Amino acid sequence: MGHMLIEAVRASNDCLLAGALDIPASTAINSDATAYLGQTSGILVTADLLAGLAQSQVLIDFTRPEGTMAHLQACRKLGVKVVIGTTGLEESHKAEIAEIAKDIAIVLSPNMSIGVNVTLKLLEMAAKSLHDGYDIEIIEAHHKRKVDAPSGTALKMGEVIADALGRDLKECAVYERYGVTGARDPSSIGFATVRGGDIVGDHTVMFAGLGERIEISHKASSRDHYAKGSLLAAQFLADKPNGLYDMFDVLGFR
Repeated sequence: MGHMLIEAVRASNDCLLAGALDIPASTAINSDATAYLGQTSGILVTADLLAGLAQSQVLIDFTRPEGTMAHLQACRKLGVKVVIGTTGLEESHKAEIAEIAKDIAIVLSPNMSIGVNVTLKLLEMAAKSLHDGYDIEIIEAHHKRKVDAPSGTALKMGEVIADALGRDLKECAVYERYGVTGARDPSSIGFATVRGGDIVGDHTVMFAGLGERIEISHKASSRDHYAKGSLLAAQFLADKPNGLYDMFDVLGFR
């Protein structure tokens, strides 16, 4: 994602690359951020958070939960706004992010794709109309290197649907089925996970009724749309002093 974000920023008319961060063990440390393109930006890749963020107004973070939380502390100290696309965050992480958002503006979303967030809005609308007599199943597929499951996007889909139905996802989600499971609880929201190959990200929500089935899907063939959505979120934060937002706020869906 780092390279795609750099290319998206350089292609933008109103965003400038101000810093580039990587882990200390990366071979890119101390090299120009656009060296992989055969270009020179004057921005060196660094593992020093304070140095990397010194000239920045917004950090776009696609890392791991432990990295994101460390980055947030540095951003809070420097007054740098943050766009978070990291998945696998625990409830404790989200609570800490909400606390930090009292001091800086943050957009938190498990998926920065504009298409995915339009899909989430469609799911909200569908759930409100298909609230009786339809079983809800969420199927997601990603590449074999993805370390968390279900995906953050699948979980967000479940949250949006559960909220629309007046349910608590923590109480109605079913993540595993094996053996004699008994009849399906009609109030449950099921999840199925596939991992393999280089699948960028496929998500399908099935509303299965008697005599008909409605499926709402989003399939990604590249990660470019994540970068584009992230820049839109960064631009949204430009005039926000603090607060916690998501892509529904960015896209004006509220």
